[in-house]
Amino acid sequence: MISSRNYFTRDEYLHWEEQQEEKHEYVDGQIFAMAGASENHVIITDNFSAILVTQLRGRKCRSFSSDMKLQIATYNIYYYPDLLVTCDEGDRLTKQYKSYPCLIVEVLSESTEAKDRGKKFAHYQQIESLKEYVLVSQWEKRVEVFRRTDSKFWLLQNFTNDEIVDLQSIDLKISVSMIYESVDLSQT
Repeated sequence: MISSRNYFTRDEYLHWEEQQEEKHEYVDGQIFAMAGASENHVIITDNFSAILVTQLRGRKCRSFSSDMKLQIATYNIYYYPDLLVTCDEGDRLTKQYKSYPCLIVEVLSESTEAKDRGKKFAHYQQIESLKEYVLVSQWEKRVEVFRRTDSKFWLLQNFTNDEIVDLQSIDLKISVSMIYESVDLSQT
């Protein structure tokens, strides 16, 4: 937590966050500073983002990188996922955050993996528009796609090496190799 103050309202956080150089997540009244990312993390995120921007051009869906907040109103939370895609018209009305993603991507790091797999995933599951949650390893060529099969069940599909990741939520197929282009896995 970044302050000795115990509680911030949603509006206080949103106003304060606009003035900050660093990013901070908001969880039910508390504000937490975001950690920096490794080189592999940045390259993977950039590769994935470039693929999404190119492939979604001309479609109603838009992708957003880690500088866009995601609101989870059910829990009074604002996270910064590494990538999100929204196809919902409601998200065109808010410029400071998005609320209706169909796809969320998190690149795993040692400091965030447990949270990304645990608490964050539990929170993300409450977003009705979310169809797929993708976890990308930065230590090996491994992409995990959790796909909602109905309101309570999520199916896990693993992709490795040169397999093709099938993102059904946005009707897109991506080679694992493209996601890991220029990533040095020997240094991990």
